[in-house]
Amino acid sequence: ISDEVIRKRLLIDGDGAGDDRRINVLLKSFTKWCNSPGTPEEGFTQYQRMLGILAQCESSMGKTLMVYDMNLREMENYEKIYTNIEQNITSAHDKIAECKKEIQRAKRIRKNRQEYDALAKVIQQHPDRHETLKQLEALDKELMQLSHIKENVDAKLELRKKQFHVLLSTIQELQQTLENDEKSDNDDSQESPAENGE
Repeated sequence: ISDEVIRKRLLIDGDGAGDDRRINVLLKSFTKWCNSPGTPEEGFTQYQRMLGILAQCESSMGKTLMVYDMNLREMENYEKIYTNIEQNITSAHDKIAECKKEIQRAKRIRKNRQEYDALAKVIQQHPDRHETLKQLEALDKELMQLSHIKENVDAKLELRKKQFHVLLSTIQELQQTLENDEKSDNDDSQESPAENGE
């Protein structure tokens, strides 16, 4: 059954309270009234009865139209509610997505803070900048002192090398002198017997 047939049926029968039967009775009464050879009083009574039935049908039809209009307004209202629900669902999905992003950002921030705390603990285990600079200055002074000591040791070593070289040269010269003297003495001793023999 199409919607238009149902609509007409509802307009005729109303909410099922017998409007269809009333119209059938009205049609039969109208046909009987038209063909009735009765007195005018009887005809007027039948006419009044038909008007009453017609008024009942019109009243029922008016109620039906009001119910129909109300149903249409309810359908429009339901459509608005449905649209609003769809918008709320879309908005809720957007908020959920944004909340997920916020959770990811919060996790990243928490991870960074944990890393910062770990670095801070490592840094706290080492001396501060001022103390480190003092230690560096002390090490620089000690290095300078060691450098001076090394220079002094190098100078003494160089001096000792020169002195040792001079000593070696002197020893060599002395040894050469001794050898020359010894050779000269040997030569003198060999020449003396020859002279005595002559």
